Amino acid sequence: MSTTSDAPVAYNSTLLVAMERILAIDAPELSSAMQEAAQVIAEAFEADKVDAMFLEGETNTLVALGTSDTPMGHRQHALGLHRLPIANGGRAARVFETGISHRSGRVDEDPEELPGLVHALGIRSEIIAPVEVRGVRRGVVLASNATHDAYSEGDLRFLEVIGRWVGMVAHRSELYRQLQEESAERGRRVAGEELVTVLAHDVRNLLTPLVARIDLVRRRARRDGRDRDLQDLDIVSQSATRLTRLMENLLDVARLEGGVFTIRPRPADLVPLVEETVSAFHAESRSISVRAPDDVEACFDPEGIRQVLENLLSNALRHSPADTPVDVHLRTESRGEEEWAIISVSNEGPGVPPELLPHLFSRFVADSKSTGVGLGLYIASRIVALHGGAISVDSVPEQGARFHVALPLARPGPEELL
Repeated sequence: MSTTSDAPVAYNSTLLVAMERILAIDAPELSSAMQEAAQVIAEAFEADKVDAMFLEGETNTLVALGTSDTPMGHRQHALGLHRLPIANGGRAARVFETGISHRSGRVDEDPEELPGLVHALGIRSEIIAPVEVRGVRRGVVLASNATHDAYSEGDLRFLEVIGRWVGMVAHRSELYRQLQEESAERGRRVAGEELVTVLAHDVRNLLTPLVARIDLVRRRARRDGRDRDLQDLDIVSQSATRLTRLMENLLDVARLEGGVFTIRPRPADLVPLVEETVSAFHAESRSISVRAPDDVEACFDPEGIRQVLENLLSNALRHSPADTPVDVHLRTESRGEEEWAIISVSNEGPGVPPELLPHLFSRFVADSKSTGVGLGLYIASRIVALHGGAISVDSVPEQGARFHVALPLARPGPEELL
């Protein structure tokens, strides 16, 4: 839309209206937004065709996501000229690669323009400006006309401004899509978690009478001296115990995520709890050493911390050779003005795989050798956090792992228990 000196007001008014219309575009899909933008720009510039082209990374091709609803625009798509491979060159590709805008009033005399655009579409004038989305060049916006010298330098400058606004509209559309995808994913995750919780609850209810019946049959087998049956029952009982523990972990995760997992801290001595928990894990073939002072008075939930210790001890025993020891060390430590109880559990196994370390306390994180589903450490970390404490790990490949549970000796405030 070439301008004359006697009509600047009307010209500026037309372009400002175009900018307002572009900003008002509220299409959630990028292609729909770009289609609207292309039509608005075509009307503002009285163009025979306007394209909002974005790079398709897989093919390194500029693709017209939006094209004006005009005869030349329709012909372009019918001929497949709405896709311009960067490797084929042309002015649109050059503007995209360099970020430098382009204007030509004699496209048919330009040896660098693609012949198909000149001969098949009859383009004689064009202006092209880059489009950036959040500082990254993503495409170009271009206006074409079948007459010579259709656009002024002022038109090109305005198209550059429009290109920036088109980038903002594109960013908004992509944010809409991202939010929709994240919302759908959250919905699927919530539905899946609810299903798992219901199944875990029902399976646990079915396991309770099953475990009781196994114990009854075991007593009969022991009374009758049926040793082979006792061996089989022990295997079945161990499997039922593992399944029960898995169901309890799944329910604990649901309670933690739902904010209904509660602890009941009270002043007590940590030393007896640590010693009692360790004694339950003693086996003839394994040695678990305990180092602790005479007493460590703290404020904690006994069942919660017992669950944390059981998980750490179970992991330490499972992930270390049978002839190596497991060490438990309880001590107090000053950190600034606060006093902390530190419980360390270490083994001499292969250590934690380096790729798992950043995600070790997340849900469903387990290595290929684990027999669990990766919930124990997540639950342990959340229980410790509810106490106002923290859990961490030091691990060196082939030199074992050392888990540290830090609990404040002072009673946590109500806000720390949420």
